[in-house]
Amino acid sequence: MKIAVLDINGKDTGRQAELSKDVFAIEPNNHAVYLDVKQFLANQRQGTHKAKERAEISGSTRKIKKQKGTGTARAGSIKSGVFRGGGRMFGPRPRNYGFKLNKNLKRLARRSALSIKANDKSILVLEDFSFEAPKTKNFLNVLKALEVENKKSLIVLGGTNNNVYLSSRNFKGSEVITASELSTYKIMNANKVILIESALEGIESNLSK
Repeated sequence: MKIAVLDINGKDTGRQAELSKDVFAIEPNNHAVYLDVKQFLANQRQGTHKAKERAEISGSTRKIKKQKGTGTARAGSIKSGVFRGGGRMFGPRPRNYGFKLNKNLKRLARRSALSIKANDKSILVLEDFSFEAPKTKNFLNVLKALEVENKKSLIVLGGTNNNVYLSSRNFKGSEVITASELSTYKIMNANKVILIESALEGIESNLSK
């Protein structure tokens, strides 16, 4: 599967990159994509929610009224959840929402996500580039040249490039990551996935195992 390599001005360089069929052209497994995205979102949850239960609030321990003869329900504590100011019944407790998925399923999910984007023609390959210094304007010019300045975009670098990364931080709709940070959620969340040419080898070697 071949795709044209563009430069930072959005022009065709005349070269083509070979995309592995085993990574970019498989039959997508939608359930694997669902599970991997679900795990990613679950891991973002802090799980620090907490409400005080009846054993944790301040209040008298005396029996608030006699057991019989009042014509109403029995009551032994003002801290009961049925009373105003009482403890929360079955309230939220701190917990970890994360769950495990095996590596093969996660690789399948990422291959499926990339195949979906490739099938939708939502993947671009860009030749390697860098900036002399972090500058937002330079990064914006690249987005404009690729016609993605008003879309959610994911730029995948072959390795760490601080100048490109720092130049991108002011754009909420654009994210710059390295090939090792690639996740199913980030792929599916982007309208356009822009792969830097040097990132292709790392992506294919990681996902072809």
